[in-house]
Amino acid sequence: MVTDVLNWLQGLPQPALVGATGLLVLLECTIGLGFIAPGESGLLIAATTATTAPRFVVLVLVVTACAGIGDSIGYALGRRYGPRLRETKLIQRYGTDAWDKATGILQRRGAWAVFFARFLPVVRTLTPASAGTSGLPYRKFLPAAVSGAFCWSVLHVSLGAALGEAARRVEHVLSTGGLIVVGVLAAVGVFFLIRYKKRKAAAALAAAAQDSADGRG
Repeated sequence: MVTDVLNWLQGLPQPALVGATGLLVLLECTIGLGFIAPGESGLLIAATTATTAPRFVVLVLVVTACAGIGDSIGYALGRRYGPRLRETKLIQRYGTDAWDKATGILQRRGAWAVFFARFLPVVRTLTPASAGTSGLPYRKFLPAAVSGAFCWSVLHVSLGAALGEAARRVEHVLSTGGLIVVGVLAAVGVFFLIRYKKRKAAAALAAAAQDSADGRG
């Protein structure tokens, strides 16, 4: 069953699959759409088809480019509208705290904050616009955004490819009932992993924001 699904994904036209994945990532990186576009999930699913070196390289490069474009759009919006973005209904509803913390980190850490924000859920959606608002020069923003996107892409494509291969091997040795158990355990594991990542991200942001406040004091 799992192998059938993975083989079906792999049999899809590669340009369409890679293009759709890149579009999801681009939308996730763009402020507003980033709260509803499942870019990371879509990338992990698409990465299960990266069974050859050319497929791996193409997917990484396309995702990196799309993430860089999405980040640049967010940066341009921040540059254009400035602090008014914080008062929009979308930010007020989903990301006021993340926006304030991202701004504080940017003011203290500069381009490094852009690089590391790529690995933090929610924050990576808001950081480009916050960078534009904070006045971080684009010549510093773009290299940090692209390098962060590249590392993030390599990590997630590698993870997705490994998960796909592992699923194929597991299916060969487990019965249907065993697969269901493994699936449930995997879902539980992913749930707690996401919670852990969010808590770590929140703790890191809080610490950085405190450092920023102490520095200003």
